[in-house]
Amino acid sequence: MMKADKFEESSSRAGDKIFGLNISEWGMYIALLVTMIFFAVATNGIFVSPRNIDDLIKQTGYTAVLAIGMTLVIIIQKIDLSVGYLSGFLGAVAATAMVSWHWSAYTSILLVLVLGILAGLLTAFLIAKLDVPAFVATLGGWLGYRGALQLVTRSRGTIIIPNDTFNAIGNAYIPDIPGIRIFPGVHKLTLILGILSILFFILNEIRNRKKNQVYNIKTMSIHLFIIRLILLSLLIGGVTWVFASYRGLSWTAVIVLIVFLVYNFIMSRTTLGRHIYAVGGNPQAAELSGISVKKIIYVVFGSMGMLAALAGILFASRFKSATTTAGTLLEMDAITAAFIGGTSPYGGVGKVTGSIIGAFLMTSLTNGMNLMGVDISFQYIVRAIVLVVAVIFDIATHKREK
Repeated sequence: MMKADKFEESSSRAGDKIFGLNISEWGMYIALLVTMIFFAVATNGIFVSPRNIDDLIKQTGYTAVLAIGMTLVIIIQKIDLSVGYLSGFLGAVAATAMVSWHWSAYTSILLVLVLGILAGLLTAFLIAKLDVPAFVATLGGWLGYRGALQLVTRSRGTIIIPNDTFNAIGNAYIPDIPGIRIFPGVHKLTLILGILSILFFILNEIRNRKKNQVYNIKTMSIHLFIIRLILLSLLIGGVTWVFASYRGLSWTAVIVLIVFLVYNFIMSRTTLGRHIYAVGGNPQAAELSGISVKKIIYVVFGSMGMLAALAGILFASRFKSATTTAGTLLEMDAITAAFIGGTSPYGGVGKVTGSIIGAFLMTSLTNGMNLMGVDISFQYIVRAIVLVVAVIFDIATHKREK
């Protein structure tokens, strides 16, 4: 009788852990789905129209890029408050290089990316070498880059960017394949890329599941796994069809996709990714096991600086200009997206995929409320509630898993 009770208790605990594992991974997808359905109904379908979805992706671009970098920063138990104004400042530098120095778009982009990496390494030096707390070091950056942005834009106020190549990054679409007559009016290259993405996603998920089973890592039940594959494949297929039936995939979406694939690969398949998680989980234990915590801080903040530069390029390109207010509160959007996407405030836990979903959810909330005509003050309150609920949910999941 006692054995039966212990068995039931053990089964119940295992069930709770599996439930916690699944609900923490599914929570953000469910939240995004519910949000999209709500706004689709509330706006009589305008929210899910191809034009609005396309705008939504372009609006999400710079936030998503920043959120990916911020995820790595939070995983190692740090924070970066400087990236918003750093993005704005570097976008203004790119604009100045093209307008005043007559540099080409490619040279200007290269310059800005290098400056972004150097800015990230400077922050890392303050944190790793001089032991300045990340909050203080990046708060200094927040003030400094804000001042630098005002210096760069002071003479003109707004720097209009006339370079078509640069502006295409945030506003143009990939070219289609000529000569294919099937599906008239549909962007064929986007359709092909979408089908390849679905195949890659399914094969990758199956391979990861098999790999986890070999190492006795917990996996969701086969039924939930199949449901997840079907739902996410339908989501990718639906988004692909929306893009293909409009103007095709935008260059912004392509850039975000490339950044996502590269960082997802680094964090899930490489030694560097495992070291970042190890440092975030327990820095002292990681140091004792031979991992250089300082080196990881340099890598993560250097990467954050580069992504801040890329976000600045996407922002300036989308609006075809650099202004004195560029980048305002972008760092808050990135931090919020990372937390909503499941990155733990305790460090050591977080996925690039989650941050992309979190960024898309935050932009969807703003976009949907704008379409409904909700006052900006209420928009901030709603976003605050979503952030707090996401963190409470993470804390509850963290306690359950303990």
